[in-house]
Amino acid sequence: MTTTVGIKARDGVVLATDKRVTAGYYIAHKRGEKIWKIDEHVAATMSGGVADLQGLLSTLTILARDYKTEHRRPIPVKTLVNYASLLLFYSRPVIYIVHSIFGGFDDEGPQLYMLDWLGSYSEERYISTGSGSPYAMGVLEVGYREDMTVDEAVKLAENAVKAAMRNDPGSGEGIDIVTITKDGFRRVFSARQRVTVAE
Repeated sequence: MTTTVGIKARDGVVLATDKRVTAGYYIAHKRGEKIWKIDEHVAATMSGGVADLQGLLSTLTILARDYKTEHRRPIPVKTLVNYASLLLFYSRPVIYIVHSIFGGFDDEGPQLYMLDWLGSYSEERYISTGSGSPYAMGVLEVGYREDMTVDEAVKLAENAVKAAMRNDPGSGEGIDIVTITKDGFRRVFSARQRVTVAE
């Protein structure tokens, strides 16, 4: 149970998550980091089974490094998502419990994809996953504009995660936000922050 958010802006991508780590209804950790930096130009959010996510994202990090070594340039974001899709699809009948948002910036500009545990993926303008996603999506659908800047998207992502934290018991403890632009990966917001309905 968690909330993760991805937004594609005109000049980059924003990824945001809460910090609460749960095991069923038990709060296992209050300072979890759910954004995985794969390379300087691409990252993914973590929603689902931690071991499955760490295994998948570790493999993708190695694939990205090997691609850069062989081709002398960063791996295209869509190529990386295709790799992830194949890994999940061909793991059947075993299913990895993963639901990730991949965001990055390459020669095609800002890229945002959603990947599910069956290996299906879709390109998105904005998306949310996890138990708090219905609340976050309400904020995103009202506030998203295709011409918004990364700075505007950061604020929208923060508001979306806050809405989930107010309403979803599986989300809480704080917010992490990163941006990925032509200048690379940057952590712009990380705070333990208790959000209440009264805010």
